[in-house]
Amino acid sequence: MKYLWHAILAFVITAMAVSCRQQEESEPVLQYYTTEGTYDVACIESPAADAGVRNVILMIGDGMGLEQTSCAWVLNKGKLYFDNFPVVGLSRTYSADNLITDSGAGGTALAAGQKTGNNHVGTDINNQPLYSILYKAHSLGWKTGVVTTCHLADATPVDFCCHNEHRYNTEPIIADYVNCDVDYIAGGGYAFFGPGRGDGRIIADEMVAKGYTLARTEEELMAAPLPALGLLADDNLPVALERGDMFRHMVARGIEQLSQAAGDKGFAMMIEGSCIDDWLHGNDIGKAMEELLDFDRTIGDVLKWAAQDGHTLVVVTADHATGALTLQDGNLEEGKIGVAFGNESHNGIAVPYYVWGPGSDAFGGILENDELGRRIASFVK
Repeated sequence: MKYLWHAILAFVITAMAVSCRQQEESEPVLQYYTTEGTYDVACIESPAADAGVRNVILMIGDGMGLEQTSCAWVLNKGKLYFDNFPVVGLSRTYSADNLITDSGAGGTALAAGQKTGNNHVGTDINNQPLYSILYKAHSLGWKTGVVTTCHLADATPVDFCCHNEHRYNTEPIIADYVNCDVDYIAGGGYAFFGPGRGDGRIIADEMVAKGYTLARTEEELMAAPLPALGLLADDNLPVALERGDMFRHMVARGIEQLSQAAGDKGFAMMIEGSCIDDWLHGNDIGKAMEELLDFDRTIGDVLKWAAQDGHTLVVVTADHATGALTLQDGNLEEGKIGVAFGNESHNGIAVPYYVWGPGSDAFGGILENDELGRRIASFVK
């Protein structure tokens, strides 16, 4: 009998240990983060919705779903420039051939107002070119611009400037920039535009021959006339905590140059906080949040300029959400978050869009991403 009780006791202890281990394994491991870079947020009143649209600025936070902006809101202790937008809605992001979009299809839908298949950039599901809002603006005599924190071979800027059936056909994609006619292009990626191509072409030199001023540093870009090509890093720009206000300066310079050159015709611009997505893929909450907070501060700069202008429509959205992020712990007063990631990829959850300025009454509610793109483009006329 003594041995029987020993056996029963051993079985119970083992079962309890297994149960505890399974419980521990099922509980998510939380990443905690606080930022030292909190900032004040001004209240920026939107002009009347019927004031008339002269300029259109689309800002895309790559990978930036509602869960990501919620985390940033906590980190900045309950305030973001997103709070200034009077119109907020939801955008469904699925592509023409997949419930879970990639940045090629998601960005193309916003750029050209038509859904396409994953990996397509500026082309439809049958590989025919789709022309973005920037192409439409240029054809009407508007000035145009693209600013991004990633390299310019990445999917989202390519969606607005180039055409290819696959986002990783890098050499022909980069060659498309030569004839894209965008007046202000700024980001990283000199390694893709310089020597080393298989065909021997140097795309940066070809663009200079077409009249572009090539800027390799922030200082050079601040002095470059239009048309300007800013390639401020060999690959992506430095991470947010290292680059300081570089991204904000790139955006401000673009707005200044485009608005002066456009006159009464106006300008259209796409501004991307690209590397939010990169660090969400890596499940690095700190770097992702610093990218998002820098993007929010840049939104503030844009809104302050647009408030003075009075005739600029500003739309902020995402091409998709990344990382299956959940906010599970934290403290609002301390600006502290505790999060868990569910994957290292995209998901199919609808993302928010935010609208400010004249024309904002044309938005609201739940839209397909291509319909959101068409409504934005309808103000370029």
